[in-house]
Amino acid sequence: MNKRIKIDRSGYLFDNKALVTLIIPLIVEQLLAVLVGMADSIMIASVGEAAVSGVSLVDQVMVLLINIFAALATGGAVVAGQYLGHRRREAACESATQLVWFITVCAVVITVVVYAGKSVILHGVFGKIEPDVMRHADIYLMIVTMAIPFMALYNSGAAIFRAMGNSKISMQVSIIMNIINVAGNAILIYGFHRGTEGVAIPTLVSRIVAAVIIIVLLCDEKQTLHIRRTWRYRVDWSHVKKILSVGVPNGLENSMFQLGKILVLSLVSTFGTYAIAANAVSNAIALFQILPGMAINLAVTTVIARCVGAGDYDQVRYYNKRLLIITHIGVAVMVFGVFAILPLILKAYHLSDVTAEVTRQIIYFHGLSAIVIWPASFTLPSTFRASGDAKACMIISMVSMWIFRIVFSYILGKYLGLGVFGIWVAMVVDWAFRALCFIIRYFRGGWKKQALV
Repeated sequence: MNKRIKIDRSGYLFDNKALVTLIIPLIVEQLLAVLVGMADSIMIASVGEAAVSGVSLVDQVMVLLINIFAALATGGAVVAGQYLGHRRREAACESATQLVWFITVCAVVITVVVYAGKSVILHGVFGKIEPDVMRHADIYLMIVTMAIPFMALYNSGAAIFRAMGNSKISMQVSIIMNIINVAGNAILIYGFHRGTEGVAIPTLVSRIVAAVIIIVLLCDEKQTLHIRRTWRYRVDWSHVKKILSVGVPNGLENSMFQLGKILVLSLVSTFGTYAIAANAVSNAIALFQILPGMAINLAVTTVIARCVGAGDYDQVRYYNKRLLIITHIGVAVMVFGVFAILPLILKAYHLSDVTAEVTRQIIYFHGLSAIVIWPASFTLPSTFRASGDAKACMIISMVSMWIFRIVFSYILGKYLGLGVFGIWVAMVVDWAFRALCFIIRYFRGGWKKQALV
């Protein structure tokens, strides 16, 4: 009778306590972001429909920029994490310094471009919109554009703290930022009746405060990762190229994903008002279902990058499997929690019977699919990116999105008559194809040759 050989994991980089300490603050941070986003939308609605429309149009541009900065920050976190795993702390700190400076320079350039091209954005990108909506969009864009460099600084700082396994700091700073944002909105909108300015000014102030706090904390040389306190910046292309090798493919992937969502939304609008409402509500609820997975994906970057830097692929396989299991469990708990309170959620939205029924079908389909497929489709590629294999993730994701999410949306939704439900079926088909490709790539092992340090 064969006895299973017990593997000694006492020397592994992350014990149970370290994983819990890393993951829980990330879940809280993601939950807070979603809840604050909902609170913001409720408060903006009190200003009027024109304000809601104007703010939402500008926010589409801001989400695109946030995704770009988050992608660059991920690149920096991967490089710094691999250096830490390689026990090259000085190189890790240098890569963190390069990330902060490089992302800030990029953000300042983007800010100038946005201000210079304000007319093109408002009239060209947004197209023909009503004068009242245009006025609100103009006010909001003028104010929040000032927040772009601070948004970039916060993203890079939060990514660096996560890279050293300290997600508690990014959570605490996020709490402060969101309290300022929500409280500021409430005071300026309800107290001073400032309208769109009341929405924009707290966003700017909260991001400035968050950026200042996180950069001051990063200047502390007692931190495992810290940045050099200097006003002089010299580009170290050896570090920047490594950051960009992960950041650029990840940024392109995120940008194409946003474009795909916009294209699908234009199709949804052809199905009627009930479909637009069902899709909007389903998107908001579905975000909660996958929230634990989104948080764990950030933890994957920290854990796997460190293991790859140490050159220990046994640990990579062990933590990859473990984090995938945790993702399945976390998503399942959240999905069934949402199912339990779904009647109350639908009642709160005051939907018509037809819209509520379609939303219910979508949420049940999305939730059950997420439990089974989502981790392999989104958590597994996080392992590849943390290993430096971001380009392959980008190619697989973009091909899958255009063929399955976009084309199948038209086939299932429009031509086979499934309507808005067909859009969500196409999305799950996209997940399934990605999952299959990523699983094949994982077992073939080509991603193991992509380490950056």
